[in-house]
Amino acid sequence: MKLKICGMKYKENIIEVANLQPDYMGFIFYEKSPRYVSDSLPELPKAIIKTGVFVNSSLEYITRVITQYNLKALQLHGNESVTFCEQLKKNLPNIEVIKVFSIKDQFDFKTLSPYEDFVDFFLFDTKGTLPGGNGYTFDWSVLKEYTSSTPFFLSGGIGLESVPQLTDFFKLPIAQKCYAIDVNSKFEIAPALKNRDKLKQFKTELGAVQL
Repeated sequence: MKLKICGMKYKENIIEVANLQPDYMGFIFYEKSPRYVSDSLPELPKAIIKTGVFVNSSLEYITRVITQYNLKALQLHGNESVTFCEQLKKNLPNIEVIKVFSIKDQFDFKTLSPYEDFVDFFLFDTKGTLPGGNGYTFDWSVLKEYTSSTPFFLSGGIGLESVPQLTDFFKLPIAQKCYAIDVNSKFEIAPALKNRDKLKQFKTELGAVQL
Protein backbone atom coordinates (compact mmCIF):
# COMPACT_ATOMS: atom_id res chain seq x y z
CA MET A 1 0.00 0.00 0.00
CA LYS A 2 1.43 3.37 -1.06
CA LEU A 3 1.16 6.58 0.96
CA LYS A 4 0.46 9.99 -0.55
CA ILE A 5 0.83 13.12 1.58
CA CYS A 6 -0.98 15.99 -0.08
CA GLY A 7 -1.28 19.74 0.36
CA MET A 8 2.38 20.53 1.00
CA LYS A 9 3.60 24.12 0.65
CA TYR A 10 6.32 25.24 3.06
CA LYS A 11 9.91 24.37 2.16
CA GLU A 12 11.22 23.31 5.59
CA ASN A 13 8.07 21.28 6.23
CA ILE A 14 8.36 19.64 2.81
CA ILE A 15 11.91 18.54 3.60
CA GLU A 16 10.85 17.22 7.04
CA VAL A 17 8.01 15.20 5.55
CA ALA A 18 10.09 13.99 2.60
CA ASN A 19 12.47 12.39 5.13
CA LEU A 20 9.60 10.05 6.03
CA GLN A 21 9.83 8.72 2.46
CA PRO A 22 6.19 8.79 1.40
CA ASP A 23 5.55 7.38 -2.07
CA TYR A 24 3.80 10.51 -3.33
CA MET A 25 3.78 14.16 -2.26
CA GLY A 26 1.02 16.41 -3.53
CA PHE A 27 1.26 20.12 -4.33
CA ILE A 28 -1.86 22.13 -5.05
CA PHE A 29 -1.92 24.49 -8.03
CA TYR A 30 -5.39 25.91 -7.46
CA GLU A 31 -5.40 29.57 -6.48
CA LYS A 32 -8.51 29.40 -4.30
CA SER A 33 -6.90 26.81 -2.01
CA PRO A 34 -5.10 27.90 1.19
CA ARG A 35 -2.51 25.28 0.21
CA TYR A 36 -1.85 26.89 -3.17
CA VAL A 37 1.79 26.67 -4.26
CA SER A 38 3.24 29.74 -5.97
CA ASP A 39 6.90 29.60 -4.88
CA SER A 40 9.71 27.25 -5.80
CA LEU A 41 9.90 23.82 -4.18
CA PRO A 42 12.92 22.08 -2.65
CA GLU A 43 14.48 19.07 -4.32
CA LEU A 44 12.84 15.79 -3.37
CA PRO A 45 14.33 12.30 -3.36
CA LYS A 46 13.77 10.73 -6.78
CA ALA A 47 11.75 7.90 -5.23
CA ILE A 48 9.01 10.34 -4.20
CA ILE A 49 6.51 10.98 -6.99
CA LYS A 50 5.96 14.73 -7.07
CA THR A 51 2.27 15.25 -7.85
CA GLY A 52 0.51 18.40 -8.98
CA VAL A 53 -3.15 18.88 -8.03
CA PHE A 54 -5.29 20.85 -10.49
CA VAL A 55 -8.94 21.95 -10.57
CA ASN A 56 -10.43 22.57 -14.02
CA SER A 57 -7.13 23.96 -15.30
CA SER A 58 -6.24 24.37 -18.96
CA LEU A 59 -3.93 21.95 -20.71
CA GLU A 60 -1.50 24.82 -21.29
CA TYR A 61 -1.36 25.71 -17.60
CA ILE A 62 -0.91 22.09 -16.51
CA THR A 63 1.87 21.56 -19.05
CA ARG A 64 3.65 24.73 -17.92
CA VAL A 65 3.46 23.78 -14.24
CA ILE A 66 4.64 20.22 -14.91
CA THR A 67 7.72 21.60 -16.64
CA GLN A 68 8.37 24.31 -14.04
CA TYR A 69 8.13 21.99 -11.04
CA ASN A 70 9.32 18.76 -12.69
CA LEU A 71 6.14 16.91 -11.75
CA LYS A 72 5.83 13.15 -12.27
CA ALA A 73 2.07 12.86 -11.71
CA LEU A 74 -0.98 15.05 -11.90
CA GLN A 75 -4.24 14.85 -10.00
CA LEU A 76 -7.40 16.22 -11.61
CA HIS A 77 -9.75 17.43 -8.90
CA GLY A 78 -12.37 19.20 -11.00
CA ASN A 79 -14.94 18.33 -13.67
CA GLU A 80 -12.38 17.33 -16.28
CA SER A 81 -13.94 15.48 -19.22
CA VAL A 82 -12.93 12.18 -20.78
CA THR A 83 -11.75 14.09 -23.85
CA PHE A 84 -9.55 16.29 -21.68
CA CYS A 85 -7.97 13.25 -19.99
CA GLU A 86 -7.42 11.65 -23.38
CA GLN A 87 -5.64 14.78 -24.59
CA LEU A 88 -3.48 14.90 -21.46
CA LYS A 89 -2.41 11.30 -21.89
CA LYS A 90 -1.59 11.90 -25.53
CA ASN A 91 0.45 15.03 -24.83
CA LEU A 92 2.05 13.85 -21.57
CA PRO A 93 2.51 10.08 -21.94
CA ASN A 94 5.12 9.79 -19.19
CA ILE A 95 3.06 11.54 -16.52
CA GLU A 96 0.78 9.55 -14.19
CA VAL A 97 -2.82 10.79 -14.34
CA ILE A 98 -5.03 10.50 -11.25
CA LYS A 99 -8.69 11.45 -11.76
CA VAL A 100 -10.64 12.37 -8.65
CA PHE A 101 -14.29 11.59 -8.00
CA SER A 102 -16.10 12.71 -4.87
CA ILE A 103 -18.43 10.38 -2.98
CA LYS A 104 -20.92 10.93 -0.20
CA ASP A 105 -23.39 8.11 0.52
CA GLN A 106 -23.68 6.59 -2.95
CA PHE A 107 -22.02 6.71 -6.35
CA ASP A 108 -22.69 5.39 -9.85
CA PHE A 109 -19.39 3.72 -10.72
CA LYS A 110 -20.54 3.15 -14.31
CA THR A 111 -19.70 6.81 -14.95
CA LEU A 112 -16.01 5.93 -14.59
CA SER A 113 -15.86 3.50 -17.52
CA PRO A 114 -15.12 6.08 -20.25
CA TYR A 115 -12.12 7.36 -18.27
CA GLU A 116 -10.42 4.01 -17.79
CA ASP A 117 -8.28 4.12 -20.93
CA PHE A 118 -6.95 7.59 -20.18
CA VAL A 119 -6.08 7.60 -16.48
CA ASP A 120 -3.65 5.56 -14.41
CA PHE A 121 -5.62 5.79 -11.18
CA PHE A 122 -8.88 7.02 -9.76
CA LEU A 123 -8.96 8.82 -6.42
CA PHE A 124 -12.08 8.68 -4.27
CA ASP A 125 -12.52 11.65 -1.96
CA THR A 126 -15.29 12.93 0.29
CA LYS A 127 -17.93 15.06 -1.40
CA GLY A 128 -18.05 18.41 0.39
CA THR A 129 -18.07 22.16 -0.07
CA LEU A 130 -14.41 22.23 -1.17
CA PRO A 131 -12.71 20.35 -4.04
CA GLY A 132 -10.63 18.60 -1.35
CA GLY A 133 -9.45 18.88 2.24
CA ASN A 134 -12.95 18.75 3.74
CA GLY A 135 -11.65 16.78 6.72
CA TYR A 136 -14.11 13.91 6.98
CA THR A 137 -14.50 10.48 5.43
CA PHE A 138 -17.19 9.10 3.17
CA ASP A 139 -18.85 5.71 3.62
CA TRP A 140 -16.20 3.30 2.33
CA SER A 141 -18.73 0.48 2.03
CA VAL A 142 -19.87 2.18 -1.19
CA LEU A 143 -16.64 0.92 -2.77
CA LYS A 144 -17.95 -2.64 -2.67
CA GLU A 145 -19.80 -1.67 -5.86
CA TYR A 146 -16.57 -0.72 -7.64
CA THR A 147 -15.98 -3.10 -10.56
CA SER A 148 -13.29 -1.32 -12.58
CA SER A 149 -9.82 -2.86 -12.90
CA THR A 150 -8.24 0.59 -12.52
CA PRO A 151 -6.53 0.88 -9.11
CA PHE A 152 -7.56 3.74 -6.85
CA PHE A 153 -6.34 6.07 -4.11
CA LEU A 154 -8.49 6.28 -0.97
CA SER A 155 -8.79 9.81 0.36
CA GLY A 156 -10.99 12.11 2.43
CA GLY A 157 -10.51 12.92 6.11
CA ILE A 158 -8.14 10.05 6.87
CA GLY A 159 -6.17 10.54 10.11
CA LEU A 160 -4.58 8.58 12.95
CA GLU A 161 -8.05 7.79 14.29
CA SER A 162 -8.83 6.08 10.96
CA VAL A 163 -6.37 3.21 11.51
CA PRO A 164 -8.98 0.80 12.99
CA GLN A 165 -11.33 1.61 10.11
CA LEU A 166 -8.51 1.04 7.62
CA THR A 167 -7.69 -2.27 9.31
CA ASP A 168 -11.24 -3.45 8.63
CA PHE A 169 -11.19 -2.04 5.10
CA PHE A 170 -8.01 -3.91 4.17
CA LYS A 171 -9.79 -7.19 4.95
CA LEU A 172 -12.34 -6.57 2.21
CA PRO A 173 -11.80 -7.93 -1.33
CA ILE A 174 -12.14 -4.43 -2.79
CA ALA A 175 -9.03 -3.35 -0.86
CA GLN A 176 -6.94 -5.31 -3.38
CA LYS A 177 -7.69 -2.51 -5.86
CA CYS A 178 -6.68 0.20 -3.38
CA TYR A 179 -3.26 1.35 -4.54
CA ALA A 180 -2.61 4.17 -2.07
CA ILE A 181 -3.90 6.04 0.95
CA ASP A 182 -4.02 9.81 0.55
CA VAL A 183 -3.81 12.08 3.63
CA ASN A 184 -3.94 15.82 4.08
CA SER A 185 -5.96 17.99 6.47
CA LYS A 186 -6.10 15.59 9.44
CA PHE A 187 -2.33 15.94 9.85
CA GLU A 188 -2.17 19.71 9.72
CA ILE A 189 -1.07 22.19 12.35
CA ALA A 190 -2.35 24.90 9.99
CA PRO A 191 -3.36 24.76 6.31
CA ALA A 192 -0.48 23.15 4.37
CA LEU A 193 1.70 22.81 7.50
CA LYS A 194 1.95 19.12 8.39
CA ASN A 195 2.69 17.49 11.74
CA ARG A 196 5.69 15.31 10.96
CA ASP A 197 5.43 13.21 14.13
CA LYS A 198 1.79 12.30 13.49
CA LEU A 199 2.60 11.42 9.88
CA LYS A 200 5.48 9.22 11.02
CA GLN A 201 3.19 7.42 13.46
CA PHE A 202 0.53 6.96 10.78
CA LYS A 203 3.03 5.59 8.28
CA THR A 204 4.22 3.08 10.87
CA GLU A 205 0.70 2.02 11.81
CA LEU A 206 -0.39 1.84 8.18
CA GLY A 207 2.45 -0.57 7.49
CA ALA A 208 1.56 -2.66 10.52
CA VAL A 209 -2.11 -3.18 9.64
CA GLN A 210 -1.15 -4.58 6.25
CA LEU A 211 0.95 -7.41 7.72
